[in-house]
Amino acid sequence: MTATSPLENPRPLVFFAAFSAGGLLTLMVHFNGELARYGNPLFSSWTAHGTGTIAAIVFLGLLYRRGRVMTEGRPPAPLWAYLGGLSGAATVMLSSTAVNSPLALAGTLSLGLSGQAIFSLAADHWGLFGLPKRRLTARNLVALALIIAGSALIILEGRNPA
Repeated sequence: MTATSPLENPRPLVFFAAFSAGGLLTLMVHFNGELARYGNPLFSSWTAHGTGTIAAIVFLGLLYRRGRVMTEGRPPAPLWAYLGGLSGAATVMLSSTAVNSPLALAGTLSLGLSGQAIFSLAADHWGLFGLPKRRLTARNLVALALIIAGSALIILEGRNPA
């Protein structure tokens, strides 16, 4: 099974959702950084995940009342799929620490994007976590180099404001 390119079958809603998630991620990192500045990264993580847990319970309760929660006929999730909360908690603590450093919000997010790009290319290449294997191309590596170069520009330029 070969993965199709998003450009072969464009879905505007998917592009909008991904772009919006990036904006929400920026807000989340900023809000969590503020919580960490007034408390500490652990407090920030607990608060963010506590709020998310309450929102999830309310949302699932609404879905359950409408009969839209379906688990029958679906295979159980693999055990590693439940580690998302652990990586999310670590992400909040690490980004809350970094955003309150000289990296600031833009540097934290640009390095985070670099890390996401590197890990996602590795996951695609080796087929980690059940993903279909995808061969790395020169285009992927050029895009990665541009992301890293952009991150370096944001961080280095941020140190010497005009």
